[in-house]
Amino acid sequence: MKVYRSEWKYTLTNQELSLLKSRLSEVMEIDSHTPSNGRYIIHSLYFDDYKDISVYEADSGLSKRFKWRIRYYGDDLSYIMLEKKEKIESRCHKKSCKITVEEYNKIVSEDLVDLIFETDKKLIKELVIDMLTHNYEPKVIIDYERIAFVEEITNVRITFDMKISASYEIEKFLDGDYQNFYVLPSGLNVLEVKFDDILPSHIRNIVESYNLKQCSFSKYYYGRKILDCYMR
Repeated sequence: MKVYRSEWKYTLTNQELSLLKSRLSEVMEIDSHTPSNGRYIIHSLYFDDYKDISVYEADSGLSKRFKWRIRYYGDDLSYIMLEKKEKIESRCHKKSCKITVEEYNKIVSEDLVDLIFETDKKLIKELVIDMLTHNYEPKVIIDYERIAFVEEITNVRITFDMKISASYEIEKFLDGDYQNFYVLPSGLNVLEVKFDDILPSHIRNIVESYNLKQCSFSKYYYGRKILDCYMR
């Protein structure tokens, strides 16, 4: 049975981020995987089909959709994740599996027929089937810095995503040496609030005390849009 989590998104300024981060630090813990500087860098490679269906679905606001992506953190290539994120309204479900650099290279080089028989990872097989039948392929790199807070008892996760950028230099994804274009104006960031069934009132009150406007922000969608503007 799939478990869907609520995911609320907001945009906020640097000042709002600083104030909200300070208050949340009093009631939540920093993610244990966070480096000593308090933030980490996420690199994500997003896939789409030949019709760019994920762009269309995000633009039209369809309530049910999914996205494929491959992700790693900082410069650590020992921990590369393949993820399929499904969304219904503001609730999300994510499937993921760890993949090797060799598996990654076969996926992006479209050496797919051999891969589907070699692997026993169901999620890789599912992606390969989408690539073979619906022409899914890598489309864009999205990078950003993240500060993450967690509340383990109630399984709440709150993240601040900063310096969100996009690149079309897909072949350099694992090298990290590619040209980026910022997706949002300087000083604007994204807040994500993720929880199961109920957001505890003391956390909810903190988030809502700043009168932030909830939105359906898609890093993939806005990354594609900003790159289209630069590439014209």
